[in-house]
Amino acid sequence: MSRENFQPLIPPEETVPELTLKAVLTGVILALIMGPANAYLGLYAGMTVSAAVPGAILAVALLKPFKPTVLEVTLGMMGAASGEALAAGVIFTIPSLVVVGAWHHIHYVETTLIALIGGILGVLWMVLLRRALIVKTDLPFPEGIAVAAVINTAIGGEERGEGGGSLWMLIGAMLAAVVKFSQVSLNVFRGIVQKVYAVGSYGVLGKTNKGFFYGGTAASPALLGVGYIIGPRIASFVFAGGLLGWVIITPLILLSTGLPPGATPLQGFMEIWSDYVRYLGVGAMVVGGLYTIWALRKNLGEGIREAIIGLKGGTVEEKKRTDKDLDIKKVFLAIGFMVIPVFLIYAWLSNMYAVSLFMAIFLVILTFIASAIAGYMAGLLGSSNNPISGVTVAVLLIVALIMLAFGVRGTSGMVIVVGMAAVVCTGAAISGDVLQSMAAGQMLGATPWKQQLAEIIGVSAAAPVLAIVIQALDKAYGIGSVNLPAPQAFLMGGIVKGVIGGQMVWPFVIAGAFLAIVLILMDIPVLPVAIGIYLPFTLSVPILAGGIIRAIVDRILKKESPEEEEEEELSDWEMAIKTTGIKPKEKAHRVGLLFAAGLIAGEALMGVISAFLIIGHINLKIMESAPAWPGMLIWGYIAFLLGYVVIREFRKAKAMAE
Repeated sequence: MSRENFQPLIPPEETVPELTLKAVLTGVILALIMGPANAYLGLYAGMTVSAAVPGAILAVALLKPFKPTVLEVTLGMMGAASGEALAAGVIFTIPSLVVVGAWHHIHYVETTLIALIGGILGVLWMVLLRRALIVKTDLPFPEGIAVAAVINTAIGGEERGEGGGSLWMLIGAMLAAVVKFSQVSLNVFRGIVQKVYAVGSYGVLGKTNKGFFYGGTAASPALLGVGYIIGPRIASFVFAGGLLGWVIITPLILLSTGLPPGATPLQGFMEIWSDYVRYLGVGAMVVGGLYTIWALRKNLGEGIREAIIGLKGGTVEEKKRTDKDLDIKKVFLAIGFMVIPVFLIYAWLSNMYAVSLFMAIFLVILTFIASAIAGYMAGLLGSSNNPISGVTVAVLLIVALIMLAFGVRGTSGMVIVVGMAAVVCTGAAISGDVLQSMAAGQMLGATPWKQQLAEIIGVSAAAPVLAIVIQALDKAYGIGSVNLPAPQAFLMGGIVKGVIGGQMVWPFVIAGAFLAIVLILMDIPVLPVAIGIYLPFTLSVPILAGGIIRAIVDRILKKESPEEEEEEELSDWEMAIKTTGIKPKEKAHRVGLLFAAGLIAGEALMGVISAFLIIGHINLKIMESAPAWPGMLIWGYIAFLLGYVVIREFRKAKAMAE
């Protein structure tokens, strides 16, 4: 079914309470909770946890006593998404100013303004991107599906008197939460298994070096769920990128250069990938992202055309409730107005007024490009697996090159480059995460302009608090200390130093760009492959495993239900919201979808809880050095269960129908 004609849970003709005071307050509270929690987690572990699914669960918990509608919960969830996304954009960039020595401490005013401007810009550009990426594509938006399933199950079922809750979603959430808690908080088994194997010695360029082979996986239930939802095709492309980067290119470099001095095989492997190979992914992302925008030019052009009609005072075609964004005319005027504060903040930082004016205009446009790329990647794999740091790296490279062209160097140049990239990174992070939530709203029947307004409120609430939290963490622990290592900030700082100092690994970025061109000519999706190169290989494996499970299940169900093959199959979006008149095959797929959503929800929520335990210095570790095999056994059992419950539910439903 075309998404143009998609029938959401709440029909467009029906109006129910949505942007209410209780929904807005819930969103603000969740933004203030999830933003700081993810800021600390990102500075501590180098990653953030997508707040869309746990935000939906928390919104249900907070609003349940007040008898909310499905759409009120959806609006409340938007606050959690905005807080988390804003945190990701800020902590990947701003702390790098401390790392490179440009700042001696986190500056509150500059950090708040950058977060606020970037966040609002991301929301405004997302208005134009919503139809192009959600309605006009077939991107799965896996976490959006999970959010819709969670809210529909928790609230919608009860409203219609169909019984609340789903046993399998609850089981999936509990299993994933227990696994995550055991890995992160209790440390009774490891969450990642990886090893580098020596495979003999070989003569290369007159030297004899050892050959190495890498293998590993993350025992992540959530990534199994993501792989199941996105399906085998996309999962295979991501895995292919992982193979290219980790199993082919990195071993070849090690074979030709040997291990870095003093490094173990695993350390050497990680160093080569981190310092060189991942930039192949960055180059491919840039070209793949630009090509994606080009492919979507017609859909994006419709939004621009509508804005021009509105600016000229023309009449725009009346749309149904579920297709109404914020007024496009006002959005474009607001985007144009944002050039002023961007110019002022960079003129303040650099005292270079002509350069600041040019860069302000350029960065507002660059934010649109970065937002489109981040939104597409989030729609492909979900926000938790969205390599927003890769988009940030690309932006840093572009901005640094322009600044070099203007003759800006030294410490002052680093401040300007990072400050400018921070606005773009924050906007891209917001767009990617928010589009995930908007996709859930599309399934449930939310009003887009109300969601977008709720997002702006969430950004405005979170930005001042985030700056306080990061400033406090810096004073308490120190950016770069053992207690606050800030790995992503060190990555960004190293890139800025590399470009400004002329030590950047441009050959790998350029090679990645050419790789993307080859993939485009071969009609192979570029971004999934680029993501696979950029992400740790351990994340690609469980995603592929989930995709394989989906392929096996689909094949078995197709074999056992030939009579249903002539009928049009429901999409995962339709499965997430359908509750009545479900056929055996549809019921089985819905159970698989709910179980996968539960896996994503349980691990994400426990990730947030674990972050709070870290913040509170609550150490629950049982073992200092945990084994890997128990976690792998449990993960394997969950993978088997994911496929088994779908087949079991199908056979059970088919027997009852007969």
